[in-house]
Parts: sequence; C-alpha cells; structure tokens
Amino acid sequence: MAISKIDRRHRRSVSIRREIARRDRQRLCVHRTPRHIYAQIISADGSQVLASASTVEAEIRKQVSNGGNVTAAQAIGKRIAEKAKAAGVTKVAFDRSGFRYHGRIKALADAAREGGLEF
Repeated sequence: MAISKIDRRHRRSVSIRREIARRDRQRLCVHRTPRHIYAQIISADGSQVLASASTVEAEIRKQVSNGGNVTAAQAIGKRIAEKAKAAGVTKVAFDRSGFRYHGRIKALADAAREGGLEF
C-alpha cells in the first residue's frame, strides 16, 4: 500500500525534530496552510513560545493582500527575525515541520536570515 502525503510529511517532521532535540537550541517552527503561514520561536525545552508571527496578524494583513504566497512568507520571515531580536534570540534551529524546503518555506527562511537570525 502506498504511503499517503500526510504520512510522508509526518515522517520527515519526526526525523527533523529528533535532530533538533540533539542540538538543544531554540527552534524556529514553521507551519503553512493554503491561506496562511505561521512561525514561532520555541524555547530549547519546548515549554515556552518566545516569539511568533503569522499572516493572521493585523499588521501583516495590511502589508500583504494574500497570506498564502511567497511575498507573505517573506514578510513573516522579516517579522519573526525582528521579534526574535527583541526577545534576545539570535541562533535558532530551523524546524520546517516536514514541509519541503522550497517555495514559501524557503522564502521565509531566507528573509529570516536576512533579518539577522542564524541557522
């Protein structure tokens, strides 16, 4: 029987998070839906959200017309980098939640790097 698309993403996410847990570092966790993209910086032990940004926020909605495209992902990448600096976070591990590293995920990561986050 063929493995479903959801199961493949879940397998990738488990292996990514296993590797990040070994590093014991804050993680930049990204989740995407067809309409929106969300980013959070989570503490190393996973108990606290240090910063978050998404296309649901009012400020971002004013900047971008559609929350499900590359332009919106770039805006979220810049915004999460600003919030991370304000929280005193500079180095993170990139947790893409099993999503492939291209398109919106890549745009968010590149914008966060330009904003000053190291991963």
